[in-house]
Amino acid sequence: MNKSDTVYLRHILECIRRIADDIAGGRERFMESHTLQDAVLRNLQVMAESAQRLSEAAKAARPDAAYRETTRSAYRA
Repeated sequence: MNKSDTVYLRHILECIRRIADDIAGGRERFMESHTLQDAVLRNLQVMAESAQRLSEAAKAARPDAAYRETTRSAYRA
């Protein structure tokens, strides 16, 4: 794994943490807040961009990770 992969993986982990924080208040609170919805969507987009930029070697090291699914899901929302 190269230095860039480390940066992208940190971005992905940070987005996961932020999404978890944003949805911690439950579904009702999330559905009532356009701000929370926008924040989660933006973090999904950042995750997808970071996943796309990972090297093939980094992706091959974790074939169980759903890189393609993450990318597609973020842009369907």
